[in-house]
Amino acid sequence: MTVSLCVREPYRVDGDRQFRFGVVAAAAVPGIGALSPVVSPNGAAAMGGHIDDTLGNRLSRYLADGVAIDDAVEALLGAEDVASRRGRQLHGVGRSSQVTATGRDCVAAADRDGDHYTVAGTHLPNEAALDAMVDRYTGAAFGDDPLAERLIDALTAAREVGIDSRRGDSDSDGPLTVGSAAVRVVTTESTDDRRFYNDLRVDASESPITDLETTYNAALLGYEQTVDAYGEPDAPSSP
Repeated sequence: MTVSLCVREPYRVDGDRQFRFGVVAAAAVPGIGALSPVVSPNGAAAMGGHIDDTLGNRLSRYLADGVAIDDAVEALLGAEDVASRRGRQLHGVGRSSQVTATGRDCVAAADRDGDHYTVAGTHLPNEAALDAMVDRYTGAAFGDDPLAERLIDALTAAREVGIDSRRGDSDSDGPLTVGSAAVRVVTTESTDDRRFYNDLRVDASESPITDLETTYNAALLGYEQTVDAYGEPDAPSSP
């Protein structure tokens, strides 16, 4: 199982248009954070089904060269053999478009897309998890809370209704008990400090989504403590 949400949030700073791109993902196997979230200043994407660990790098290069994400995904999947393409799920958002592609051999799979987001999953007990993610995210989209926090909250909404027919930690019983979760956010706005709550992974856990939320809260607290102790990087030192 992989369930994931990709978002694009444009905003303005001093009259200049900027973007936040983010992905949150969870899987019923370890290490999804090493493979699926693909995030750059040019877009955000996630993979499910049969994941190719080179696909994300190739997609990032297309986006960096100015190729629209829907055209990039079409080119990447079109270059694969039919069997590989049918087993893949790939979705995401670029600066001006979004795309969802779910191969016919993906098991119990579905996807959704909106003006600034895509969401998809495989091995779903039903499609309610995707609806829950969309409802939770869109209800808080462009809000004041950090995007990473809102993405994790959307993932929590999916967990609450059940996201994998093979896991035993939700509303279903299954043989897989160790999963993973990850969140990553990138902004086009130049910042002097690294907000480390924007790039977090739980690689192996029996409660990965809960642990990702806990890790995020700790990382946010640590960031705030660091700023309190040392100030912003461009702030003058105290005498």
